[in-house]
Amino acid sequence: MQVAGSGTGQAETLHFENSARDIARNARFIAGGVNSNFRLGMAPGPLVFERGEGAYLIDVDGNRIIDYYCGMGATVLGHSPKPVIEAAQKQAEKGILFAGQAPIEYEAARLICERVPSAERLRFGSSGSEVAQAAMRLARAATGRRTIIKFEGHYHGWFDNILWSTAPGLNAAGPEDAPAPVIGSRGQDPAAGDGLAVLGWNDLAALEARLAKGDVAAVLMEPAMCNQGAIAPAPGYLEGALAACRKHGALLIFDEVITGFRLGRGGAQERFGVTPDLTIMAKAIANGFPVAAIAGRADLLDLFADGVLHGGTFNAQPIAMAALVATQTMLTPDHYQRSSEQGQRLQDGIRGILAEAGVKAQVAGFPLMFHIAFGLDEPARNYRDVARADKAAYGRFALALLKRGVRVLERGAWFVSSEHDAEVVDATLEAVRLAAREVASQVTA
Repeated sequence: MQVAGSGTGQAETLHFENSARDIARNARFIAGGVNSNFRLGMAPGPLVFERGEGAYLIDVDGNRIIDYYCGMGATVLGHSPKPVIEAAQKQAEKGILFAGQAPIEYEAARLICERVPSAERLRFGSSGSEVAQAAMRLARAATGRRTIIKFEGHYHGWFDNILWSTAPGLNAAGPEDAPAPVIGSRGQDPAAGDGLAVLGWNDLAALEARLAKGDVAAVLMEPAMCNQGAIAPAPGYLEGALAACRKHGALLIFDEVITGFRLGRGGAQERFGVTPDLTIMAKAIANGFPVAAIAGRADLLDLFADGVLHGGTFNAQPIAMAALVATQTMLTPDHYQRSSEQGQRLQDGIRGILAEAGVKAQVAGFPLMFHIAFGLDEPARNYRDVARADKAAYGRFALALLKRGVRVLERGAWFVSSEHDAEVVDATLEAVRLAAREVASQVTA
């Protein structure tokens, strides 16, 4: 098994030839060798993993790598936590799929409704993209209006009607005070964006002005912007957004696919004290099992039983529900305290190391999810700020870390799990120190 070297000199670096071979060989069966485009584009190329253990992934080259992807934020308890695996195995012995109800899904629903402030009722789904569609449909049915407001840099799934301005080039995005909607994919139906309005986030005056037109069904946002960056709402912004929605007859929808169960057991809405009308959740809700949920006011959710269609063969799949219950049982206040201590120590350590190396960077966010942006003088407030970061320099830094056994997303996001203990954080900081020295001469300070 290959492991990265340590110490203060040049570390032995890892190699990934077997991953490259497997991707190339299997691209004849799977387009691009991957099953999600978000697994492309990372240097030196997509990796192929054999197993996960705690905070580590072991790839087909035998590398044991500290993992800060955490399943794109899903594995808040680390890889293969024993109680979650045992709960899934026990349920599998009872049955896989019933096309009917099971007691375990009612237990799962109760736990979420008890923990998430907005969750008077819920419906389960399988992915964040899917429940985002359900939320928009529900909002339009409830209000009789069509327009959905979304924000630059916020991601709510890959469907044609919402994949707009998720990571637009600034040359195409128009002026900051009047963003131009930017399509997200080749082959996307341009007409699908007709019911969408795109604004800059954290600008309450712009949001109030758009709502005043009286045609908005819902405002859809990440309550903390974590798809691009890890940006907290400006003081009063969420409160003001909710008040403006109330004034102008629109619903407020929080996309907590990333923030839910990572910023706290009750999500960002509990952390910031603002309760939306609807919430969508996924990822960490079941520590990587394919579970999503739309939750919110009872009168709104009950429309699903009164003419608003919501379906799905795999909704509330019993094995996934068992994993959800086990995950939520493990997400105790003690879990958040211990994990947050290490996550904050990691974040503070990285900030100090980069400053010592002369690398201009902003390290900001939350203990279990933070973001690093090279080249910025001030913390980012919105997508436009994040988009001005030196992404090429950060990409070199991410590759230098990977070669030393630490895997981080090239977009700058770091996810921390309960398995990232003091020993793992110490090893990570040593790798950061070596990687920072390597790239410092290439980064504009």
